[in-house]
Amino acid sequence: MNEHLQKSLDYARKNEETFVENLAELVRIPSISTKKDNSKDMANAANWVKEKLTTIGMKNARVMPTDLHPVVYAEYLESPGEPTVLVYGHYDVQPVEPLELWNSPPFEPTRNGNLMVGRGTSDMKGQVVATLSAIESITKTGKLPINLKFLFEGEEEIGSPSIEKWMNANKDLLKADLCLNPDSGMLGEELPTLTKGLRGIAYYELWVHGPDHDLHSGMAGGAVHNPAQALAELIAKMHNPDGSIALPGFYNDVFVMTEQDRAEFAALPHTDKEYKKFFGVSELWGEKNFIVAERLGARPTLEVNGILSGFTGEGQKTVLPSWAMAKISCRLVPHQDPAKVTEQFKQFLNVQAPTTIQWELKQLSGARASVIANDQPGLTQMAKALESVWGKKPLYPREGGSIPIVGYFQQILGLGSVLTGFGLPGDNLHAPNEHIHLPTFHKGIQALIHFFFNFSTIQDNI
Repeated sequence: MNEHLQKSLDYARKNEETFVENLAELVRIPSISTKKDNSKDMANAANWVKEKLTTIGMKNARVMPTDLHPVVYAEYLESPGEPTVLVYGHYDVQPVEPLELWNSPPFEPTRNGNLMVGRGTSDMKGQVVATLSAIESITKTGKLPINLKFLFEGEEEIGSPSIEKWMNANKDLLKADLCLNPDSGMLGEELPTLTKGLRGIAYYELWVHGPDHDLHSGMAGGAVHNPAQALAELIAKMHNPDGSIALPGFYNDVFVMTEQDRAEFAALPHTDKEYKKFFGVSELWGEKNFIVAERLGARPTLEVNGILSGFTGEGQKTVLPSWAMAKISCRLVPHQDPAKVTEQFKQFLNVQAPTTIQWELKQLSGARASVIANDQPGLTQMAKALESVWGKKPLYPREGGSIPIVGYFQQILGLGSVLTGFGLPGDNLHAPNEHIHLPTFHKGIQALIHFFFNFSTIQDNI
C-alpha cells in the first residue's frame, strides 16, 4: 500500500473522536435555510465551513454571496498534471417541527450508543464533515495527490433557487474534471452504495380561497363551501384508485424501464418487511405492478407535505376559514420537465376545482431528474474505495430523493457526478430524531481517503 495512504488511514483512526466533535460543533448551528429568522445561523454555518477548509490546508477559502444564502468556495491546486475534483456539499438543514417528537433537543447533538442524534447529523453535515476529515487526514500526513475545488451551498433543502444564477456567473472558477457529491446514502450498514440516478422535483403551494374573511361555522356552514373541505376534496382527486397520479398527461414523458432496469431493481436487497420497518408502517402503498424499489427510484410521485387552514390551537373555535393551503411536491423521473408538470397541475385544477372557490398555484422550485452514466469518470475509483473498506462491491440503486445541483453541474459545467454517502435508510432524514451511525461515518472517511488516492492515478483517462 502507498505509504502516504497508510499514514492517512492511520491518522483518521487516531482522530475519530475529534472528527465526531467537529460534527457536533457544526450540528449545533441551526442553519435552517427556509426560515428568515435563521439567516444569522446560515452565515455562521458558512463561516464554520470556511474556517475548517482553511484549517485543513485549502486555499482561497471564502464565503460568496448569492441572491439568498451564501456559497462557500475554496481550492487546492498544487498537484500539477493531476485531475481536479469539485467537492459539493450543503450546510443547510430542514426545519425541526414537530418539536415534541424529538427525544432530545435537535440542535444539541446527543450520543445514543453508536448514534449521534441531531438535525443535520446525516443530511448532510455528517457527510460534509466526513469529507473534510478525509482531506485533513491526507493533508496532515503529506500532500494531496489531486487538485480540489469546493462548493458548499446553503439552499439545497429549499431547492437551490439561487445556485443556477451563481454557477453561471462563476463557470471559470468551478472548472474541474469531476464532481464528488457525498449527499447520498447507503442501503444498509454493510451495503456500500453508489447512486446511479436521482429523481427531480417540482414543489408547490396550492392556495384555496373562499369567503373574504373567516365566518361563524354555525351561521355560514352549509351555505358556504369551506375552503379546507374544498382543498381536501381536490387532494383526494389527485390520485387514482390504483395509486397513479391523476394530473392530465402526467405520464406522457415518463421513461419506460427496460428489462435490465427492472432486473437491477429486483436485485436490490431490501424486502417489503424491511421497508415497513424503515418507514414505520404496517402496510405499504403505491402504484400497482411496481415493486417498492421501482416506486422509490423510477416512478414519479405527488405528495402532500403539509396542510394549513383555520383554527389549530388548543381548545375549540367554531370557524369556517376563509382560506386553506397545501404544500405539495412531485418527484420526477427522467424526461419529465417541471414546467410541463406545472401546466398539467393547472389543467387538473381548471377541470376539478369547483366554482365555489378560487385557487392559486405557486411553484416554489423545480429541477429535472439526473442519471449517472456507467462510464462516468471516478465511478470505478469510488467503487474500489468502498470495496477496500467494506470488503464487498457496492450496489448501484437509483435514489428517490432530489439534488437539483447535480443537473446544474451537467448543464452548466458539463460535469458528471459521483454520488455516494454514508447515511442509512433509518436515519430519520427530514424527521424528528435524525441521527447518523458513527461506525459507518468513520468507514466513510476511510473510503473517501482511498478515493482521493485512487483518482490520482487516472488523469490520462479523463
